[in-house]
Amino acid sequence: MSRLYRYRLPPWCRTCLFVFEKALLPILVFQCIRTIFFPTTFDVFLLGIIVGVFLAFRYKWI
Repeated sequence: MSRLYRYRLPPWCRTCLFVFEKALLPILVFQCIRTIFFPTTFDVFLLGIIVGVFLAFRYKWI
C-alpha cells in the first residue's frame, strides 16, 4: 500500500519523504552512539522512536 500511496503525494512532499528516509540511518547511528555513552531517559525514548520510524520505512509501512 505504501508504494501506491507515495506516488499519490505531490512531488515536493514525495521528495521530502525520500530525503528523510535516506537521512534517517545516520541519525539513528548517531543517536545509538549517544545513548550508549550518555544514557538518559529522553535519549532512550528518542532512540525508540527513531528505530520505530526506521523500521516503518524499511518494511514500507510508510
